[in-house]
Formats: sequence, C-alpha cells, structure tokens
Amino acid sequence: MRVCHATTAHARGDARIQLKECAALAAAHHDVHLVLGDGQGDAVVGGVSIHDLGRRPSSRAERMWAQVRRAEAAVRALAPDVLHFHDPELLPVGVRLSKRGVRVVYDVHEDVPAQIRSKPWIPAGLRGAVSRAFDAYERRAVQRFAGVVAATPHIAGRFAALGDRVVCVNNYPLPDEMAPPARTDGRRRQVCYVGVMSRARGIALLVRAMPQAPDVRLVLCGAIQGDGLEAALRAEPGWAQVDYLGTVDRATVARVLAESCAGVVTFLPRPNHLDAQPTKLFEYMAAGVPVIASDFPLWRRIVAGSDAGICVDPQSEHAIAAAIRQLVDNPDAAARMGLAGRTAVETSYNWPAEAAKLVAFYARLG
Repeated sequence: MRVCHATTAHARGDARIQLKECAALAAAHHDVHLVLGDGQGDAVVGGVSIHDLGRRPSSRAERMWAQVRRAEAAVRALAPDVLHFHDPELLPVGVRLSKRGVRVVYDVHEDVPAQIRSKPWIPAGLRGAVSRAFDAYERRAVQRFAGVVAATPHIAGRFAALGDRVVCVNNYPLPDEMAPPARTDGRRRQVCYVGVMSRARGIALLVRAMPQAPDVRLVLCGAIQGDGLEAALRAEPGWAQVDYLGTVDRATVARVLAESCAGVVTFLPRPNHLDAQPTKLFEYMAAGVPVIASDFPLWRRIVAGSDAGICVDPQSEHAIAAAIRQLVDNPDAAARMGLAGRTAVETSYNWPAEAAKLVAFYARLG
C-alpha cells in the first residue's frame, strides 16, 4: 500500500515516526512517505520518501493552522491508501480524508485530555472544560478511522471500544541504537537528562539538587521549553555544575550515555505523566545506564521491577540528590543496575516485537 505518515509537530529523524514505524513499514514492502516540516528539503532515507513542508513555524497558532493546511495539501497530492498521522491538530484532516475513502490511522503518543489539564498556556480555569471538549471530539473522530495506534497500554485502553481497530505499539528502543559501551571504565562523575525540558518534567528540581552532589556534573541534551525557564535555570546555583549541550544528534546522545553514571527522568506527578512510558527511560536502560526515575506505580514496576535503577519522589530535590550520590559513589552497584536494565530491554522492552504488531495491524487494514 501507499502509506503517508504526517506530522506537524515532530522533527525529521524522530525515533518513533521515522526510524521505527516508517522504517518497519518500508521493510514490509509498503510504499512509505513522510510529510513533515523543517526546511531541510525533500529526501529519501532508508526507503522512506520525505516531503518537506518548509521550516516549522515558531508560533503555535501558525503551526496549528497554516502548517496543518500545508500538510493536508501535501497528503492529498500523494493520494495515499493510508494516512497515518501523529498530532492532535491533524484530527480534522483525518476526518476529511476518511470521508474521501482514505484509510486513516491515528497514532496517539500522549493522553491528550490529561495533558491539557496541565497545559500552562491554557488558563487554569478553562483546562477542565477544554480537556472534556477535546476528549469528546477525539472519541467522535476516531469512529471514522480505520484504526488507532497507541503508544502505551493506558492510551490503548482509552480506545478499547474500537476493538481490534486499536493496537498498542510501545515506543521501545531499537536493539542496537543505544548499545552499552564495551568498556564501562569511561564513566565520568556525571549524570544526564536527555529530551525536552520543562517545569512539568522536573528540570528545575534536578538543577536545584546538584549542589548537594557538588563534585558531580549534570549533562543536559535537548531543548528547554517554557517562558523564562532557561533564565531561571541559569540563575540557580546548581547551573554551575551543568553542561548544557542543547539539541543534539543520536550519536551524541549515545556518547553522553556511555559517559554517564545515571540517566534521570524525574517528571512531576501531572495527570499525563503517571501512566506515560518516556522513551528516555528505555533508552537509558538500553544503554546500560541505571535510571533515576519518578516513583510512579507504573515506572516503579519497570525500573525497580527490573532492578534497573532507583525510584524517588520527583518533588524532592533531596531525594534526587541522594540517588545521584548513591549511584555515582557506588560504581559496582550502578554497573549491576545498568546491566539489569539492558537485559530487560533485550528480553522485554525492545522494538522488533512492536514492529511486528504494527506490520500485522497494517495487514488487517489491507
């Protein structure tokens, strides 16, 4: 089939969209196209044809209106058998194209109604109403679609009424993407955080914890999001211990992980975080790096259940600092946890089994 993946929010090289899902479908001999916008031009990568909408708008409003219109025009021009889209703002496009006979698949990365309840740019008094309205609209829209691909079991449960039209395709790592180094004596007295940083993701508390581990460096890879957040972080005493690399490529992430004693993912207990499965958690484990994670029940089952790290109260800078010191000061225990995490990825939390589910789901669409 001719398959068109579309996104207005994700970047070229996105691990889930391009490197995993598109690549898996291309390997299964589908004609795969990816519509996105970054201004880098059209290309063919790994058998996937990329169609560039132009540089992604900096304004949220422009992205959700002008970029969506450009994406719809590009998808219509490709005339796919299947439109597989990844962003909530593309829901109206999916509805319109489903009416034209296109088989539409909605890839749900987040519990969006729960996420809305924590959106800082929506006035607090309106978040509940906006969340309920979106939930109702989303549930009506998916009735028209050929299927839903959910990134977590929790999200799949939200669409259970669709029966076999919903499939859970977990965003587990590629087996060799973040493979641990052959030697572990290259670890430095450093910990790392990889991914988008925001207040809700606990970055302020992590930086604030660092002076309690004064001889440890914190390496940050990713974009800092939130008005005034970067300036506020730089004003913290702990920033003197930070190496901020910004957005980096996958090779740099792999190098940072190979040099780190722990990877940190201490999201705050927001509604959309409690049942999330952050990609970085599994990438840390795949790299043989012990994890310092929020003590949510689901995350505890993954991390503590695999003996892959330490779960802490994400709202306590003292608990975060204590976990950092414990892993940095006990390299043998950290190495054991890192190996256990890597083993868990090899046996349970890996992409090939998820790719097989996606390919089988497409076989049913055909």
